[in-house]
Amino acid sequence: MTDIFKEIEEDLRAERLQNFWKRYSLAFALVALAIVLGSAGYVGWRDHQQGVRAAEGNKFSAALSLADKGDADAALAALSGVASTSSGGYAVLARLDAASLEAGSGKIDDALKSYDAIAADTKLETVFRDLATLSAGYLRVDRETPEALKSRLQGLTEPTNPWRYSALELLALADLKAGHTAEAKASFTKLADDATAPQNIRARAAELLAALGSS
Repeated sequence: MTDIFKEIEEDLRAERLQNFWKRYSLAFALVALAIVLGSAGYVGWRDHQQGVRAAEGNKFSAALSLADKGDADAALAALSGVASTSSGGYAVLARLDAASLEAGSGKIDDALKSYDAIAADTKLETVFRDLATLSAGYLRVDRETPEALKSRLQGLTEPTNPWRYSALELLALADLKAGHTAEAKASFTKLADDATAPQNIRARAAELLAALGSS
């Protein structure tokens, strides 16, 4: 008797499966087709994106080559083109390099405007905006008081900021340029003794302390 019930149960299961397949086979086929087309579309999109990034990288490298050759105007035009037509990393790198090139060409006011525009662009990642603020700070060290510079760089000196030690070094340099020797020596001493600071910054701080001597 048990075998009969088992046989009936198997027949019913097979019948239900057949009915289910008849009812939903088209839907399954459409889903499978969508998966295949979706996978192909993703691969095509990924390849396209890789091609776009490669082209942007080539344009960026070409702009830097112009700068290396001393053709600042052409390099600035090329970097401007990369910044306006690219997206993501290459766009912001082009803007930062353009500002640096302006500064190197003696166009300090233009460079400050460029850096300030990057720093104020809330669409960018904070790390890039802070780098622009720091870069502008190096240009302002001869133009502003240490107090004004400290106000600008205050956020960069927080313990979690990746530019913390560069900002602290810049503020110490600002004190030194302003004739605040005692404050500068105290800051350089902290940097030289800070085991968590980058080695190059610690080394520069130690060299400046040695140069300052007991003054």
